[in-house]
Amino acid sequence: MLIAVPTEVAPGERRVALIPDSIKKLCHLGAEVSIETGAGVGAGFSDADYVDAGANIATDRQSLFSSADVIARIHKPSITDIQMYKKGAISISWLDPFNEKDLIQAMQDCHISAISMEMVPRTTRSQKMDALSSQANLAGYVMVSKAMDKLDRILPMMMTPAGTLKPAKVFIIGAGVAGLQAIATAKRLGAKVTAFDTRSVVAEQVRSLGAKFLNIDLGETGQTNDGYAVQLSPEQLQKQKDGQKAEIADSSIVITTAQLFGRKPPLIISADAVAAMKSGSVIVDMAAESGGNVEGSVAGENIVTANGVTIIGTGNWANEVPRDASQMYSANVFNLIDEFWNTDTKSMTLNFENDLIGCVITHDAKVVNSAIRKHYALED
Repeated sequence: MLIAVPTEVAPGERRVALIPDSIKKLCHLGAEVSIETGAGVGAGFSDADYVDAGANIATDRQSLFSSADVIARIHKPSITDIQMYKKGAISISWLDPFNEKDLIQAMQDCHISAISMEMVPRTTRSQKMDALSSQANLAGYVMVSKAMDKLDRILPMMMTPAGTLKPAKVFIIGAGVAGLQAIATAKRLGAKVTAFDTRSVVAEQVRSLGAKFLNIDLGETGQTNDGYAVQLSPEQLQKQKDGQKAEIADSSIVITTAQLFGRKPPLIISADAVAAMKSGSVIVDMAAESGGNVEGSVAGENIVTANGVTIIGTGNWANEVPRDASQMYSANVFNLIDEFWNTDTKSMTLNFENDLIGCVITHDAKVVNSAIRKHYALED
């Protein structure tokens, strides 16, 4: 079985889907691996590193696609790419399946077995394949780093002969994987941290990291079986905005991490809340690329408001630390391949009795994922 790793073509992308250490493991399983020349350079891995690990270097992208049984990549393929894939090939990548109907249709038409890394079940057994969590962990760290770079003051308390500098106040909205890592990072750097989440069940985790949990009475809230926050009603969302306004105004850094899987993220910081912040303060909107948590944020850009507040919406946070991000994503991909690896045939075989099969979107010219079928109102 040939596993292919193409060079990522998204502007500025430096990550790679498989690193040399994972290539060694795949070769040990009995796979053949080809990587497009230069694919790992952005993450610090040369073609020679891959050759040493047992991979072949491919210089023709079209031939690489047409000969591969499995194509592992970070970003979703284009429809043009899909048309070059071998019939029956397995595609592994981020896919955004709730918003890519045409791409899903193309994969179905081309008999591609499409695995969406976003759809890996969030269970204890699947944690080693959970790329959403691995990349979100790094995003939490990077967002604090980005905010520090734009902030006009230091984070920790500092006592000097010239006087004492108070610690900066950091407010983090959303205590999922990214939020908890942001809390931990800001605390390690000496900031005074407060966090809020609609799921009161995470308050203990917030406090265990040394941060204060902001209590806002929203009434009945909860989380899904996968651990995601349940979407708030308009009335609850307004209560949240009102309850956090004073904390936002008093903070030097605000980081928002509120995202709803498969849906547009909620707008949780309004323009009047931004206007109430001090000049020199910084907001990081993790959800800017998918619609934004902050009124006025711009996807892919940093902007400065009229009152001197910087709003960071650059996105693709894990790409800022491409070597570590590639290492983690590569481990997720390897573990996924290994989960479905048939040692007798030395190939990746999708077993539909496996409880992790929910990450498969299309197979055998059909949309097989029930959530995606329901979302697009496809007939059974």
